[in-house]
Amino acid sequence: MYKILTLNKIANCGLDELPDTQFSISDDEKNPNGILVRSAVLAQENLNDGLQAIARAGAGVNNIPVESCAEKGIVVFNTPGANANAVKELVMAGLFLSSRDVIGGINWTQGLLNRTGVAKLVEKGKSQFAGPEVAGKNLGIIGLGAIGVLVANACRHLGMSVFGYDPYISVDAAWGLSRGVRKASDLDSMLAGCDYISIHVPSNTETKGMFNSDLFAKCKKGVRVLNFSRAELVDNTAINEAINNGIVSCYVTDFPTEELLGNDKIITIPHLGASTPESEDNCATMAASQLREYLLYGNIKNSVNFPDCEIPFVNKKRVCVIHRNVARVVGPITTLFADRSINIDNMLNKSKNEYAYTMLDVDAANVEGIEEEILKIDNILKVRVI
Repeated sequence: MYKILTLNKIANCGLDELPDTQFSISDDEKNPNGILVRSAVLAQENLNDGLQAIARAGAGVNNIPVESCAEKGIVVFNTPGANANAVKELVMAGLFLSSRDVIGGINWTQGLLNRTGVAKLVEKGKSQFAGPEVAGKNLGIIGLGAIGVLVANACRHLGMSVFGYDPYISVDAAWGLSRGVRKASDLDSMLAGCDYISIHVPSNTETKGMFNSDLFAKCKKGVRVLNFSRAELVDNTAINEAINNGIVSCYVTDFPTEELLGNDKIITIPHLGASTPESEDNCATMAASQLREYLLYGNIKNSVNFPDCEIPFVNKKRVCVIHRNVARVVGPITTLFADRSINIDNMLNKSKNEYAYTMLDVDAANVEGIEEEILKIDNILKVRVI
């Protein structure tokens, strides 16, 4: 029986992926084998010795000490694409709000309360909230992952000229992209020619603060910027300066901070990107099913610290080894089985950056003691026998 700790409320459709015949689920489990989490912050003390995996019901994993987990052989999953449609829809709303001053107009009309002749006042004052249509305008999308692709395709249907910039675009993302979306040869030229910019890149050491004064200086004057990805991608001082200098005419962000409030050219949305019941259900189901597949069968899909590695389970003994991605690790493992005259029926080894994962299905009813022997090999982090 695998013990699962939930650190946030997880949708029932997700918990249903963990049958009670194989899993016990609690919000106060002290020594879990798996953790399901949304926004709660995990600390080092949460990483107990029996912990095998953490599944984040969402895309970002800033609330999880991923590197520490990797060193302890704890697989961290996220749910890329599960909330993509929810975020895409809010990006589209942000696109329209950045163009047409709907919010300013609504606030102004609310101020007409108890005035007489409201209809005439509206007709007289509405011109101050006019704004351009998006059809025929240039949109630049930075980052063509699950959300970026959906936004690009939707905006093509609106009649926009869409340019995409992503030097690391995946094959799957490329297949899903509309043929009408044009590849930007470089970021600088795309920024110089676009009326709207939508940011869809992950937050890491390379992207933090990437939208700074230097980058805004390369933008077309009057550009409208949408950030529904991560707060730290945009330098708040730089965006305020760009607005004051007339470079940026509107900034829409899903991540309000103190520096962004009180400016009528900055629209702050209270982190609603994935706040739909459909998105929460999708994330919960995906996270729980990935956790189940790993704990029961050793299969990894959508891990942020270890490679995808899947083999159909055929009721043989399965040995799962997490190790560093260095030479002379796999050979000693297979030698151990050969010395025991145990045939390896199937084997898969994959790596991701500094870490690797090896699965071996063996023709043996008894592999007692094999875990301890494998752990004696240099650079082994964790071993499980299923």
